[in-house]
Amino acid sequence: MLTTTISVETPSNEIKQLQQALAEFAHQRNWDQFHTPKNLTMALSGEVGELLEIFQWLTPEQSQQLSPEKKQHASEEIADVMMYLLRLADKCDINVMQACQEKIQQNAVKYPISKCYGSAKKYNELN
Repeated sequence: MLTTTISVETPSNEIKQLQQALAEFAHQRNWDQFHTPKNLTMALSGEVGELLEIFQWLTPEQSQQLSPEKKQHASEEIADVMMYLLRLADKCDINVMQACQEKIQQNAVKYPISKCYGSAKKYNELN
């Protein structure tokens, strides 16, 4: 079996600390009642849509060379996406780092380098 490890600059404890800060932020505002997995997923989808709007209609080249204003806007939307995602993972008791490491290992099997190198095809379309 192929094993792939990821090098991570942000240790798991920093992610856990961020999740705890988000939980405390919600608790202080009595928002925990609204932070169900369903609602967080819906909010996450909305934030992804806001991020998508920044890049909509841009050429590939333009999307790689954002103005400082658009880059700041993208930064804010990425933060919103990340925070909702971490809150969702916390509510579902999912260890984000472990889930990512396991998914990378699954993808390494589904996308062997010998078959997918330089290709954007989905795993079931690889020859």
